[in-house]
Amino acid sequence: MATGIKDKVVIIGMGCTHFGERWDCSAEDLMVESFSECLADAGIARDQIEAAWFGLSVDEQNLGKSALSLSETLRLPNIAATRVENMCATGTEALRGAVYAVAAGAYDVALALGVEKLKDTGYGGLPERNKGTFDDLWFPSATAPGSFAQFASAYVARHGMNMDKLKQAMAHVSWKSHENGILNEKAHLRSRVSIEKILNAPMISYPLGLYDCCGVSDGSACAIVTTPEKAAEMGKTGTLVSVKSMQLALSNGSEMSHDSWDGSYALTTRVASQKAYAEAGVSNPQRELDLIEVHDCFSITELVTMEDLGLSEVGHASEDILAGKFDRDGEVPCNVDGGLKCFGHPIGATGLRMTYEIYQQLHGRAGERQLNNPRLGLTHNLGGFPNKNVCSVSLFGHYSA
Repeated sequence: MATGIKDKVVIIGMGCTHFGERWDCSAEDLMVESFSECLADAGIARDQIEAAWFGLSVDEQNLGKSALSLSETLRLPNIAATRVENMCATGTEALRGAVYAVAAGAYDVALALGVEKLKDTGYGGLPERNKGTFDDLWFPSATAPGSFAQFASAYVARHGMNMDKLKQAMAHVSWKSHENGILNEKAHLRSRVSIEKILNAPMISYPLGLYDCCGVSDGSACAIVTTPEKAAEMGKTGTLVSVKSMQLALSNGSEMSHDSWDGSYALTTRVASQKAYAEAGVSNPQRELDLIEVHDCFSITELVTMEDLGLSEVGHASEDILAGKFDRDGEVPCNVDGGLKCFGHPIGATGLRMTYEIYQQLHGRAGERQLNNPRLGLTHNLGGFPNKNVCSVSLFGHYSA
């Protein structure tokens, strides 16, 4: 009988580049930058890595298909390397591949690296891509802001809420991200904005204004994983960050097929989070989680995610957000590194960037934004659209916890 992933794999090294408009760097340069930090952090030689997983989402604008670019750029020792792509969960998928391979006993040491170089496209958001013959038939002109804006419309309809009240809570989400991003030297956006400026910003897709939307970035992040036993053999005697759970849930078409889903929440987040809590042995996430990194592609996404993760009662996330529950000094600090909104969103690297923040916090290395003795953190990705998406929920904590 399957027993899950809890405490079978530990992370012994991580690296992350500065996210932003990296005009001076190629995607290969970014990969070398994150890998160099990661390798030094792990304290191992490159030849000790036995397999690698490579997260790259927009291959048309980046490094092409396959994992050859990873192997060649890092001069990996002719090992197995696999490219993965699963929308905005791509970085987490790379990590999941490495973690599962080590847990299965196929390898002792594995690498997961994600990268994206998107600013060269010239777009403020994602470049337009072919979605495949049949998806283009169903929604040929769908955009991310347009699709996620419908979260807000459905939410106020379901809960009988005034849109102005919801907008106040959404503005608090964006304000919080900017306040946190200021403290992160690797963040793409490090500027303070007022609630008034957020509320009065130009409209992108009603009710999402400019500051309700994250942009895209250039960046890379990576991790090296092994077993706790192998880490001990390597002399890793201090704090070890362990993988507590990694769960994935994908839409199966029910959201698009009938009216059982009203559009006010992400069905997959609810499924993935419950499985992740069970795998990690978490019974009360509000009390047990010390920090969370969630997919705030839009402010409304973060708001509904608080309910989907079971951290707010359904219909009451706005009240919790405005009360500061998810602020850096709140009950459940959320996106303390600035999140997608301010740290940035190079798609293939985002999931690993989230893990990097949890890893840094658990090691007490987060500098000005360091929280008080965190022991358990959560990451969440939501790739695609509210009605058709890939959701990952993962938990990381101290090995002894």
